[in-house]
Amino acid sequence: MFMGEYHHNIDNKGRLIVPAKFRDSLGEMFVLTRGLDQCLFGYPISEWKLIEEKLKSLPLTKKDARAFTRFFFSGATECELDKMGRINIAAPLVHYAKLEKECVVLGVSNRIEIWGKSIWEEYFDQSEESFAEIAENMIGFDI
Repeated sequence: MFMGEYHHNIDNKGRLIVPAKFRDSLGEMFVLTRGLDQCLFGYPISEWKLIEEKLKSLPLTKKDARAFTRFFFSGATECELDKMGRINIAAPLVHYAKLEKECVVLGVSNRIEIWGKSIWEEYFDQSEESFAEIAENMIGFDI
């Protein structure tokens, strides 16, 4: 399981350090793709295969299913950790998530998320204001 918040800088070549606590669970190779809320999602290969199977089972005749599958898979790329624990994030993903110098790497259960620091702070501030309401809406999920 991934959890925690870590701050690292991305360099001008698109390299970002993956927190040491995440490296073993991600494996030497993992999948990085466009996520929701303007961040990137990173999945271990085993978790990616489960998601792939679920998305493959969506009906091709449903416009939303096609759009989401297209969005998710077209941004996907395999990442490999280098000897220093860094990954090289593809330019289209850097652009999508608006990653500049300061980044935030989050552990979120079965995945990691990579955010531009300013976007994360804005998202967190907005969510924090409505956290009680969000928590109330989660009651139906037995949380």
